[in-house]
Amino acid sequence: MRVPSRSSGHEPSVTSPAPEHRSLSPARAVARVLPDLDAYREAVADLLAEVAALADAPATPARQVLLDQRMREPAIAAVLDATPQGLVGARETLLLEMARYQPNHRNSASDLTDLVRIFLLSRVDVMWWRDVPTLLTDEQVNTHPDLVDLEWLRRRGLLAFRYQEQPGTLLGRGARAVRRRLRPDATPHTAGVRFRRARREIVALLNDVAREFDRATPAGTPPLWVTSLVRSAEHQYQLRRLGYTAMVPSGHCLGWAVDLEMSWFTRFGARDTLAEILLARQAAGELNVVDEGQAWHVCLAPAARARLRSAYEAEMGA
Repeated sequence: MRVPSRSSGHEPSVTSPAPEHRSLSPARAVARVLPDLDAYREAVADLLAEVAALADAPATPARQVLLDQRMREPAIAAVLDATPQGLVGARETLLLEMARYQPNHRNSASDLTDLVRIFLLSRVDVMWWRDVPTLLTDEQVNTHPDLVDLEWLRRRGLLAFRYQEQPGTLLGRGARAVRRRLRPDATPHTAGVRFRRARREIVALLNDVAREFDRATPAGTPPLWVTSLVRSAEHQYQLRRLGYTAMVPSGHCLGWAVDLEMSWFTRFGARDTLAEILLARQAAGELNVVDEGQAWHVCLAPAARARLRSAYEAEMGA
C-alpha cells in the first residue's frame, strides 16, 4: 500500500495489498509463522539508537543506508517479511513516512526516531492479523457482524471501561468545549471515538484490563479510558490528512487494535501502574503495545482470541 503524499492532492487505493509470493526456505518459512518478538523489539531498540544519532536533516542519505542494512537483519526481517507488504514494501513505506513527516501538535511522533519506532512496532499487529480483511469504509464498520455496539452494552452496565464519542454536530462540539473550560481535567483531552463498535474479544480484553487496573489502583482512580477503537481505512486516511500519526496498514482498520489514555492518569498517580499491566500482558504474549505518548496503542494477539471470546460469551450471556 502506497503512503499518501501531503502534496499529491489525492489518496491511493485503500485496498489491502496482496501478500507477495516469495520462495522461502523451510527455516525462513518457520520464521515467518513464529518470529521471535523479543528479539524483534530488542533489534528495533538498537536501530532507534542509531537513527537518533542521525537526527539532523543532512543525515537523510545516511538514515536510508542505515535502514536498508538494519531492516534486513534476521530479527527484524522475520517480522516484516511476514506482513502483507513484505520486507521491501515495509521499507519503502517507512521511507515515505519519514519523507512526509512534519511534527505538529496532533502528531504522536515527536521526531523521526519516534516515527520509526511507532511504525516498526506497529508492524507486529499487521503480521499477526495479515489474513483479516481491512474495514475499508465507515459503512463496513457500522454494519459488520463481528462488531458489537458498545453503547448498548454500556447502558446495561456491562462495560468496566469508559469512552466518549466524538460530537457529531456543531452544538455538541460547543457543549464539549464548555465542559472542558469548566472542568478541564475531568476527562482526557481527546476528540473521542469515531465509532462506538468493537470486536467481542476486544470488549472482553478491555473489561479484563479495566478490572485489573481497578484492583491495582487506589480508590477514586478513574476507570480505564479508551480513546480510539476500530477505524475504517477511509477514516485512517482522513486522520493522516489532519496530521495524525495514523499508520497504514493499521490494526485499527482490522478491528484488533485500540488506544488507551495514559497521560491523564499521571495526575492520579496511576499511569505507571497501567503501563506495568500492559507491558506484563505483552511479555505474556497477549498484546502488542506501542507507546504513542498521551495514549498507548494496544493490539490483541491471535493466541488470546479464543480465551477472550469465551470470556465475552460467559460474561454477556451470549
